[in-house]
Amino acid sequence: MEARNNNPSCCKVEAVVSVDERGQMILPKEIRDRAQIRAGDKLAVVTWEKEGNVSYICLIKASNFSELIKEILGPMAKEIISGEIK
Repeated sequence: MEARNNNPSCCKVEAVVSVDERGQMILPKEIRDRAQIRAGDKLAVVTWEKEGNVSYICLIKASNFSELIKEILGPMAKEIISGEIK
């Protein structure tokens, strides 16, 4: 998958993985290396539902999860506190 876009907010298909009979899958080494995922690292599994079904599954390194939540919820919390969102 060499056609990479330099836009970090762009979604792209990095790989297609198979799920085995035990429900396990392998994250390709190239992706693990680029994401600096090592044995023993924890990943948060985040899902989005659409019409009652899981439509999207995202993996976020647990060590980065709290920072991501602050980035997403921080501005929203400021708006709520300032009374901009009711």
